[in-house]
Amino acid sequence: MLSVTDTRPHPSAPAAFNLAGHVLGRAAALGEKAALVLLHPEGDETITHARLRALVLGCATHLLAQGLAPGDRVLMRLGNGPAFPILYLGAIAADLVPVPTSAALTAAEVTRLAALVAPRLILADPGIPLPEGETPVISPDLALWESLPPHDPTPGDPGREAYVIFTSGTSGRPSAVSHAHRAILPRKAMHAAWEGLGEGDRLLHAGAMNWTYTLGTGLLDPWTVGATALIPAPGTPATALPGLLARARATIFAAAPGVFRQMLRAPFPALPHLRHALSAGEALPEATRAAWATATGTQVHEALGMTEISTYISGSPAHPAPSGTAGYVQPGRHVALLDDDGQPVPRGQPGELSVATTDPGLMRRYLGEDPPQGLWFRTGDMALMAADGAITHLGRRDDLLNAGGFRVSPAEVEAAFEGIPGLHAAAATEVEPEPGTRIIALFYEGPCALDEASLRQRAEVALARWKQPRHYQHIDTLPRTANGKLVRRALAAQYHRSNP
Repeated sequence: MLSVTDTRPHPSAPAAFNLAGHVLGRAAALGEKAALVLLHPEGDETITHARLRALVLGCATHLLAQGLAPGDRVLMRLGNGPAFPILYLGAIAADLVPVPTSAALTAAEVTRLAALVAPRLILADPGIPLPEGETPVISPDLALWESLPPHDPTPGDPGREAYVIFTSGTSGRPSAVSHAHRAILPRKAMHAAWEGLGEGDRLLHAGAMNWTYTLGTGLLDPWTVGATALIPAPGTPATALPGLLARARATIFAAAPGVFRQMLRAPFPALPHLRHALSAGEALPEATRAAWATATGTQVHEALGMTEISTYISGSPAHPAPSGTAGYVQPGRHVALLDDDGQPVPRGQPGELSVATTDPGLMRRYLGEDPPQGLWFRTGDMALMAADGAITHLGRRDDLLNAGGFRVSPAEVEAAFEGIPGLHAAAATEVEPEPGTRIIALFYEGPCALDEASLRQRAEVALARWKQPRHYQHIDTLPRTANGKLVRRALAAQYHRSNP
């Protein structure tokens, strides 16, 4: 039997469709039910479904008043507050294209990204670094948005651009990924095949809103089904999350594996409302999964995906993944494991995970490149498919780093340290200081070891927090092939905890 799973038909879209209209489709009927609760230490801030709709559609009116035209891009430089999802959906409702970015990016980093998307407007919170250039900048104003007449979501071709999000892609370079309005439709299968999400749920997601995992699972999915999204206030430490789960009566918790590990350092109160948890971004160590079950009495269900197609393989409360596997292909998908010649491999043999290019959840394209061609989009992830269809993830085919759930280009990390006196060459890779914990490490050549504080200072100036190495190590010679190509994966064997 070949490593192919076909759970089609794909979900179909109407001829005229708007992603924001789809997400807000039930908002008017739900009225005063809580849609978003921002969990502050001193008290909660609640936005109802009716108010969320008014804010989003008033935001759409405000954006169009800035002279923007359909298809214009709006760069988002916002923190983890209510304005983030309101602007995101408001832009889409107005047939504009939001471009979420991390508030942690430096001015130099966001300038490079802005050059890829050419925004017509930037919406920014005070104090967040902005790209260089002449693009107009305005601030969010929820009071104004709520006071403006609503602009009903603009329908159109479901394949037109709805939003752009950044990823390191399969090339190792920061890439701008263009997604269509129709990308929201395959998420309906995730509600049952991974999240176990229904209208009565209160889902708490601990992640940055610029991440598609947070935007999708933490916000858009609860609002689509009429549930409540719970978001910790900015700056909330992971050790405070167990108490928030109890206080907010959360029924589902979602986070990256690193957050689970940090939470487990704190005592857990009784969580009578919690049914299960969700994990994505990187593999969840079995020790962390077991510790969570002991602490909460609930199971964690994982999903495998990528920015280009979101999650498409998962376990769920109704169909748990076998131990050690990522789970099963979700309904509405067509997935294969391919060899180097593009042919499906027999089940039980490793192959590259590939998704049908007909999938409505697949990106439109990387900006500056042609849309995916042929039958399959090759993801760069290696896997095994069992006889029953369960998929075991074997890791990336390329050298991309994945510490903390964020994919990072090693070349980008290494470039940040170019020109430092006494540093001749550098290589970034992942190391495992303890079982189940992976961090980015920078190995470097030079006459002698450099001052680590200076290296960390350089990283803080040049790189967002998640891209900064957590370990620096001087070595005599970086491993290379006979033709001089750097062999990053050989570095892990040279890792030691204490620098010379």
